[in-house]
Amino acid sequence: MTTTQSERRALLGRTIRWRFIDGPVAGQTFEHTFNIDGSVVWRSVDGKEPTKLNHEKFGAVAPISDDVVVVSYVSAGGYTLTVALNLETSQMVGFASGHDVWAQQKGTFELLPEPA
Repeated sequence: MTTTQSERRALLGRTIRWRFIDGPVAGQTFEHTFNIDGSVVWRSVDGKEPTKLNHEKFGAVAPISDDVVVVSYVSAGGYTLTVALNLETSQMVGFASGHDVWAQQKGTFELLPEPA
């Protein structure tokens, strides 16, 4: 997947669909939207019906370069997920932690089309 310059800089408000290939959620697909107000909305989209939307208060999107962006948030349950997204290759690496748990995970992602 090749992204344009504007897509690289405009992840806020866009839905990112990702799937980790290893770690505690290997094989599961999630959608995350990082909002301008710093909140995050996410859900699992596996199975016949997506799960209910989860709303988290604290999240961020931080561009590292034209091709790499880091996203991070803390869940209401106290878990933190930080993911580096390579916009050129659609590859990602994430770190999940909380409550005496830490895991590194790798996977792929796609940016879903913007709503019309």
